Amino acid sequence: MPVIVLLLALAFAASPLWVPGFGGFDPDKFPFPQTNPPVQPAGYAFSIWGVIYLWLIIGCGFGAWRRAKDAAWAPMRMPLALSLGFGAIWLPVAVLSPIWATLLIWVMLITALWALWLSPRTDAWAAALPVALYAGWLSAASFVALGLMLGGYGWTSDTTAAWLMIALAIVLAFGVQWRLARAPTYAIAVIWALVAVAVRDGFDPTGISALALCGAVIMFWPTLRSIIA
Repeated sequence: MPVIVLLLALAFAASPLWVPGFGGFDPDKFPFPQTNPPVQPAGYAFSIWGVIYLWLIIGCGFGAWRRAKDAAWAPMRMPLALSLGFGAIWLPVAVLSPIWATLLIWVMLITALWALWLSPRTDAWAAALPVALYAGWLSAASFVALGLMLGGYGWTSDTTAAWLMIALAIVLAFGVQWRLARAPTYAIAVIWALVAVAVRDGFDPTGISALALCGAVIMFWPTLRSIIA
């Protein structure tokens, strides 16, 4: 299993090579094209994937090399393998179907959170911290995907979808980081995403930006608690 997890981390990191230039769901894949949805973060925020990929590879490599038989690492590996395996096929799915990609990213999130909760308390730099960063970004991305579904299929307006999904993302992220009480990289990834939403929406003090920035400030509380715990 340690080697399988490492191979899946490598496959996950290589997946952008299969779909070069992916910049999000095709706006025309929706009945109501999502050309500039307020729920989506600014493009620069997606650079966090480079850190996630690299850190997961390093952590999984350390786990396979130095902690292959460590019982404390074993519980995390199966759900992490599932999440990385689904992640390796997510980009090709996203090109074809936003609906299936949204379902898939939620499966990735659930299994990543499962792995995070089972991660060992030792070797945090190689286990809990990279998995937490990954799960934190997925927590934001999963609600962004749902927001695109709501607006793209006309179930709500784009603005209503953004207000609702960002608020729910903040509630989930706060609860996860508070209950976890460690691995603050989870909240850091969420804060990164929320600030990027505010940037994309132009820091409007009366709009979505205000909610995103308030969420980022709120997330500092469980983040600090996890750092000093």
